[in-house]
Amino acid sequence: MSVIDGRDLCKSYGARTILAHCRLTIGSAERVGLVGNNGSGKSTLGRILAGSLAPDSGTLAMRRGARIDYLPQEPTFPEGRSIRDVVLESLRAWSEAHRRHRDATRAIESGGTELERAVAEQARAAEELERLGGWERLHEAEAIVDHLGLDDPSRPVETLSGGERRRLALARVLVDAPDLAILDEPTNHLDIGTIEWLEDFLLSRFRGALLLITHDRSILDRVTSRTFELHAGLLTSYAGGYASYLEAKAERTAQAQRTERNRQNFLRRELEWLRGQPKARGTKQKARIARAHQALDQKAPEKEKRADLRTRAERQGKQVLELVGLRLERAGQLLIESLDLALTPGQRVGVIGPNGTGKTSLLLAILGELEPSSGEVVRGRNTRIGHLDQARSGLDDAVTVREAVAGDRSEVESAGESLRVGAYLERFLFDAGAARVRVGELSGGERARVCLAKLLCQSTNLLLLDEPTNDLDVSTLGALEAMLLDYRGSALVVSHDRWFLDRIATSILSFEGDGRVELHPGHYSDYRERTASRGEREAEAEPGTTPAPASENAAPRSRPQKLGYLEQREIEGLIDQIDEAEREASRIEAQLADPAIYQGEREALTQLQQALEAARRRVTTLTSRWEELEAKREALSN
Repeated sequence: MSVIDGRDLCKSYGARTILAHCRLTIGSAERVGLVGNNGSGKSTLGRILAGSLAPDSGTLAMRRGARIDYLPQEPTFPEGRSIRDVVLESLRAWSEAHRRHRDATRAIESGGTELERAVAEQARAAEELERLGGWERLHEAEAIVDHLGLDDPSRPVETLSGGERRRLALARVLVDAPDLAILDEPTNHLDIGTIEWLEDFLLSRFRGALLLITHDRSILDRVTSRTFELHAGLLTSYAGGYASYLEAKAERTAQAQRTERNRQNFLRRELEWLRGQPKARGTKQKARIARAHQALDQKAPEKEKRADLRTRAERQGKQVLELVGLRLERAGQLLIESLDLALTPGQRVGVIGPNGTGKTSLLLAILGELEPSSGEVVRGRNTRIGHLDQARSGLDDAVTVREAVAGDRSEVESAGESLRVGAYLERFLFDAGAARVRVGELSGGERARVCLAKLLCQSTNLLLLDEPTNDLDVSTLGALEAMLLDYRGSALVVSHDRWFLDRIATSILSFEGDGRVELHPGHYSDYRERTASRGEREAEAEPGTTPAPASENAAPRSRPQKLGYLEQREIEGLIDQIDEAEREASRIEAQLADPAIYQGEREALTQLQQALEAARRRVTTLTSRWEELEAKREALSN
């Protein structure tokens, strides 16, 4: 059964068509990714599906009683409310049912005259609580808020930063547990650890349907089972996650190119034939002419515009950058205890760690904008630094794109060649009209491309990039990756994008907290595998550790003997969730076993097959999580 069904959805802004007769269906518990270039209309489609924006035409049908939540990129909250107030809004119905159950229980305990009525009310309230997610919703809500780094639930929302507001909005959606969650760039402002927690939550604990609008290719590939692509107003559906989408997209593009080559060859042959024929032609010749005209009227497939990012590194000396015993403190907090690092030519270091641990401060120290507490930063004599900051600052909202990038110059130097400013901007997807737009009118992704355009026409051999992937679409991300792989200089790249780090990083600099910073060779997956293995070895070694002799009066050293409260509650509910998922898979298998289903619409069959795949994946994920917790419980008890 579908949660939402859209037919012939159209939306335009002036002469620009955003959606052109788009059709889509999202089934119960289905996980769908939505990809497309910046400005293609992904957020517009999300808002239409959420009901906060009306389409120009078309119909939108939702399952009766279905609840849909939308996570916007820039959420707002009324002032005077706390984090707790905003999150508990989602539990309003649950809280009311809990209050009714509590009042009925007290009435039963008091033994009044309305005992029978109180017992009936208690039963109704208990049933309502189960329907709304069970008895532990409040504890689960508190755990979600904590995982998202909102450590003081009493803080007023007006004191929150932009990133904290997004995390609060995400917490509210997850706590609400809607039938369909539409998450627009949910990983922005999250560190890698929190993103991985979010992945696990969506896979194992979120029961509703999901539409993920994101450039984070790792979460798309791991969480989603179908991918929508929005391009030139048209919505195309692909089976599978991001990797499957790339394969299918490549095959579809190749097929379109083959079809276009065949059409061009046909037209060339027919044109030669027409030129060689006499004016008087029979019926067969007229039919052939009609076919030629029909082929001529067909439009060639529109080529997808892609950014073309290029730069050339200046010559480097033997010494690029060296950090010697670097110690950094900020606002009384120790960020780096003692860091020694020698950056070599061609090395690309991915910098990772929780928010607030000092990643950006490290870049500022290298730039000379933050004074170290001790130690030194040694830059090579030939080192030329190019910097992209996380806030995309340094842009004047009042000037045009052309002026922001090139000032009053008519030409710029890029990758060893001199280009007209217009031609250079076209590499960053700014045509002549877009180059005249003022910076203040640009989207986040467009501002990021302007900053990249400014950066890549400078002479550099060391790039300091702070969250360069924020707001960029997957097409531009691919161009950025290709540019960095071809870059002959060195780079320090702060990023939470694991797919990106796996592509470009030659080593990982990990901020571990409490001033500890460690360098690991290899890309991000190597780092994760190495640290996971180390954690397993430490966990295995712990039970066999011989304790130091204790004095007669010493208190015994405490060690966990069982799972924590939240893990205990989770494992108790997993068996029911696994049974439910298996029943759902069996129900769909029974439908697919009916020969009549293959006589109906192809779309309905495809939806069933995708729903079966999603149900089987859910069974596998839930079972793995149960086995993980059961193994942990057994290890603790032993």
